[in-house]
Amino acid sequence: MSGLLGKKIGMTSIYDDNGANIPVTVIEVQPNVVTQVKTGDNDGYDSIQVSVEDKKEKNTSKALRGHFAKANTQAKKYVREFKGTFPEVKLGDVLRVEDIFQENTIVEIVGTSKGKGFQGVVKRHGFSGVGDRTHGQHNRERAPGAIGMGSDPSRVFKGMRMGGRTGNSRVKMKGLQVVRVLPESNLLLVKGSVPGPKKRLLEIHNI
Repeated sequence: MSGLLGKKIGMTSIYDDNGANIPVTVIEVQPNVVTQVKTGDNDGYDSIQVSVEDKKEKNTSKALRGHFAKANTQAKKYVREFKGTFPEVKLGDVLRVEDIFQENTIVEIVGTSKGKGFQGVVKRHGFSGVGDRTHGQHNRERAPGAIGMGSDPSRVFKGMRMGGRTGNSRVKMKGLQVVRVLPESNLLLVKGSVPGPKKRLLEIHNI
């Protein structure tokens, strides 16, 4: 499974050949540099490591500076790995959006969803709430209610849906269609929405 790193720019809509309006997400896919090639003989599995977006040398450790120097490239901010066999890819190669993706193909996109902070059970899990202030209910319409058992088993089961941190988690979107590939602008238009806010890093897997 090959892929590249990109950044979410935002959403817009385009028209297809039949005049239908299609909502798309615009993703900027800058040239990705291959900074490591792993093989089954040396590493136990096959994969390539790609890096994107230049980083200041003074903010990079000496070990990483040597790692990027092997690929004859400047230090990079983002580094990710894509598993699979890539016999045509060599260390230091530059992969562009048109090298990996074609229109009307299906991709998987991995990103980090928007963080929403600490949320209660109504927003986090879709609880309906009490609804009415009856039977002695005072001002706790959005409370989760009782969570534990009685004398047996006298504990709260693992996985109980409660309030807590919402969002800011790794999310994979499957079955997304590539609508347009714009190599002159390093842009990829994907049908539908993808996780995360604008300028968030995305892993685009070509399946």
